[in-house]
Amino acid sequence: MAKSLIIVESPAKARTITKYLGRGYTVVASIGHVKDLPTSKLGVDLDHDFKPQYVTIKGKSQVLADIKKKAEAADKVYLAPDPDREGEAIAWHLAEEIDGKPKGKKSKTPSKVFRVLFNEITAAAVKRALQSPGQIDMNLVNAQQARRVLDRIVGYQGSQLLWKKVRRGLSMGRVQSVAVKLICDREQEREAFRSEEYWSITATLAGPNPPPFEAKLYRINGQEAVVSSEQDAARIVEAVDGNDFIIETIERKEKRRNPLAPFITSRLQQDAARKLRFTSKKTMALAQQLYEGQEISGEGPVGLITYMRTDSTRISDEAAEEARRLIRERFGTEYLPSTRNVYKNQKAAQEAHEAIRPTSAHRDPESIKDCLDRDMYQLYKLIWNRFIASQMVPAIMEVTRVDSVPQNTGQTYTFRTTGTVVKFPGYTAVYQEARDADVTLTPKVEQETDEDNERQLPVLNEGDRLRLVAQEGQKTAGVLPRQHFTQPAPRYNEALLIRELEEKGIGRPSTYAAIISTIQDRKYVEKLEARFVPTETGKIVNDYLVKGFPDILNTDFTSQMEKELDEVEEGEKPWVTAVRDFYVPFSKDMQKAKDIPGPKDIVEPPTDIPCEKCGRMMEIKWGRNGKFLACPGYKDDPPCKNTQNFEKLPDGSIKIVAKQELTTDEKCEKCGSPMVIKVGRFGQFIACSAYPTCKTTKAIPIGVKCPEDGGDLTQKRSKKGRTFYACTNYPNCKFALWDKPVAKPCPQCGAPFLVEKYSKQAGNSVVCRVETCGYKEA
Repeated sequence: MAKSLIIVESPAKARTITKYLGRGYTVVASIGHVKDLPTSKLGVDLDHDFKPQYVTIKGKSQVLADIKKKAEAADKVYLAPDPDREGEAIAWHLAEEIDGKPKGKKSKTPSKVFRVLFNEITAAAVKRALQSPGQIDMNLVNAQQARRVLDRIVGYQGSQLLWKKVRRGLSMGRVQSVAVKLICDREQEREAFRSEEYWSITATLAGPNPPPFEAKLYRINGQEAVVSSEQDAARIVEAVDGNDFIIETIERKEKRRNPLAPFITSRLQQDAARKLRFTSKKTMALAQQLYEGQEISGEGPVGLITYMRTDSTRISDEAAEEARRLIRERFGTEYLPSTRNVYKNQKAAQEAHEAIRPTSAHRDPESIKDCLDRDMYQLYKLIWNRFIASQMVPAIMEVTRVDSVPQNTGQTYTFRTTGTVVKFPGYTAVYQEARDADVTLTPKVEQETDEDNERQLPVLNEGDRLRLVAQEGQKTAGVLPRQHFTQPAPRYNEALLIRELEEKGIGRPSTYAAIISTIQDRKYVEKLEARFVPTETGKIVNDYLVKGFPDILNTDFTSQMEKELDEVEEGEKPWVTAVRDFYVPFSKDMQKAKDIPGPKDIVEPPTDIPCEKCGRMMEIKWGRNGKFLACPGYKDDPPCKNTQNFEKLPDGSIKIVAKQELTTDEKCEKCGSPMVIKVGRFGQFIACSAYPTCKTTKAIPIGVKCPEDGGDLTQKRSKKGRTFYACTNYPNCKFALWDKPVAKPCPQCGAPFLVEKYSKQAGNSVVCRVETCGYKEA
């Protein structure tokens, strides 16, 4: 009997596919990429067409050896990584290891090794792919290679410059630095914003038929109403109050609201952020698990959604027909369009891909709810609802706009109210759009709320007389003025930032989650009330990069570069040409940036603030958390290590910011004084409030239990200054590890916690600490 080997990336995907196939197939996982650029050097030959130097990733030698051994014993080898650039690169490197040289479209693939693609992990899709295997697409490989080389050049050379000019540990990225710039630009825009006062005037009116309704001042003498002061508002109220109103015009329009296309990656991330409050990283991790397969009662492991990294809105004929059958059965023919809905793709979308959809429309969320955890169920329901809604008819609304005018006022004051009645729900029976609060109010524009638009109006006719009635909370009838102030553009939340990146053509949807995660991990931005705010470090690094790399941080330049990389993917441009188009301006900027002074080059003069311990004038220093005041006596013997936090006021003067100390419920085990949380150079720790009399300190538990004795794990530092994590019950328990524990169990093998690993090429990633498992968050 012939033996076939199938190679995928993840063990979860391997387990699902194994259940679909017979005894003649062996399915193994490469556990992601097997080769990459070296971590210890640039790994790109700048003088010879940017030739990359690939090496086996640390820890993957045994994985490769096992794969090669199984490949030698197999009659056929099917390379089945994900259907995208990264997946094609993995397949290419695997082919190189198995056959000695990778093969592409223009050369004959070895008869034994094939590339197979499937957009969903179902029995039918996998078997169909195996029946029509293909070859490695070198255009996709070259597109991935170009991006990897570009990112390595910027990351390696740019980060080295930041280490020299700012401080060690910082990084520059081709796309991440532009994302940080967007956030910094928005913050500067907000800081420069000057709020303006304006007033709205609302009347509660009652006509011949109930109920009463509210109308807002809309025009004055035919011109848009702008009421900018309390005096103007009082004058209008005085003129209008006590008068009856006459309805001048009633305008009724039927409005059709069309369904949205099924999800692409960026839209899924945005909607999950708005509706579910999921980060993009969490959304993609959950989507990965839904794609790779979940255990469903009576079915075994099943891939529940199609591939989640896509910019195509296309759906297969079979999927569309299945959705139409379900709509006809559950909602009726009036909810079904005469022909299937087809949506236009973006220009750069890959037509071979499908939109993100359930692998079976008949596997509705409620039927599998008990098989999924809460978050996974919520995301699956969002995907299912959007897909089914995309194949339904539009919603039909009747929008009524009523303009009424108070009598005997001397001037013409027009008050307007708008109401919407749903005549036929259409697709909204399944899916409701979520909106961003991203409108900047001006004195001339007052944002209409959903309640304003969807209020129910009584039966009204032109010429009807209306009378003022008391508003809610008022004892007497009258007109109510309200004071408002214009607001600056909102800070970016995840949904808004992804939309901005997409609209400006920065990065690609498959990279957005990694970009957003990286800029937070690097402490360039932080979240305040779920919105991004640049840190002091982020502002300083951004200021330096904007001066030193005006081309690279230009959004138009970055967008054009993405288009060139898409051309590589389409086979329209050699990858070396695309890299050179970027490298020439980058290298020029690099030379100029070396001459631009950074924080390390600038010697701050002593301040006029004396050290409260030794009397010397404090100096401004720059550390990992930004600027701080330090005593110049830190070099003395004995040293004075006094430091203070500060902020610069608009006039340039310095204000000391007290170091926050939060009192805990814990008492010092030595002297009984309350323990407080302090901030030191290595972060927060617990200390006795009686310091310096009592110098008791202890680490703060990180929220993960020791797997050996159940104690708390805490962050510690070795004698050489390296961070590690150990049990609080030391020396009785000697459990310790270098990687930071993450308080969530492994969804693949059930290990009690995951760990955060860092590498120069990949940044931070969350993986299972059990080496044989191989789980890695997307």
